[in-house]
Amino acid sequence: MHQNSYLITGASGQLGTEWQHVLKASDVDFTAVDSDRLDITDKTAVYEFLRTQKPDVLINCAAYTNVDEAENPESANDAVNYLGVKNLADACAETGTLLVHYSTDYVFSGNLSDQKSFPNGYPEDAPLRPVNSYGRSKMKGEEAIRESGICYLILRVSWLCSAHGNNFLKTMLRASNSGKQLKVVSDQIGSPAFTFDVVDLTRKLITLKKTGTFHIQCDETISWYEFAEMIFREAGIDADLAPVMSNEWPVKAKRPAFSKLDTTKLKHETGISEIPVKDGIRRVLNEPGILN
Repeated sequence: MHQNSYLITGASGQLGTEWQHVLKASDVDFTAVDSDRLDITDKTAVYEFLRTQKPDVLINCAAYTNVDEAENPESANDAVNYLGVKNLADACAETGTLLVHYSTDYVFSGNLSDQKSFPNGYPEDAPLRPVNSYGRSKMKGEEAIRESGICYLILRVSWLCSAHGNNFLKTMLRASNSGKQLKVVSDQIGSPAFTFDVVDLTRKLITLKKTGTFHIQCDETISWYEFAEMIFREAGIDADLAPVMSNEWPVKAKRPAFSKLDTTKLKHETGISEIPVKDGIRRVLNEPGILN
């Protein structure tokens, strides 16, 4: 039976690192690159690389994720999240490569009032109404993929956490060592996605030969403050936590108040029944060195 060959872009990020661990453990043929080896904003370089590599599947984990800096027109936000993604999609059209691309809840408006319309979270076909530059660039990247005519998987995730890189869970664990009171936003709700769940479920969708757009996220609808409470409870840490309103933390780019994604379609297509937050936290905490 033919085994897919993989090309991973954005290899050193949270998802890229997780993909490498999983594919190595599965003894799967893959090439992993970062921007120093393949600049996805360079159209010629992208075409040449894909023609040479001819991967069956391209896993695009490359993204510009500095949400506040993305408001600066001089930032690489649009170049990476839109034009870079368009380059990958157009090159995949030539090589017949399946493009797997990760997107975000920021493509939606994130208004708290949307919870009434979508009590289980935004479905995949909810209207795209991003409210900041980062969200707009990610939306344009999605649109470029759909318009290219290729076979694709777009996986929207939010509040990404893992044992690798920088994320909220690791930030909370580090901050708890300061001995100071930790103020965490309590009026923005959603749910995390853990990289091991994301990669596992993406692999399931690839194996099942599914295409289109899917949401991957844990089940519970919680605030950042409640997420922090769960992290410290599972870690056995007695932290001094205080809830604050988001307007007490002024930021350049508007943040979504409602980030819940509906995973009904994902569960129907993969046969999974639940994705609990607690299980994800425990699995990260069990990684060597996390609690040291």
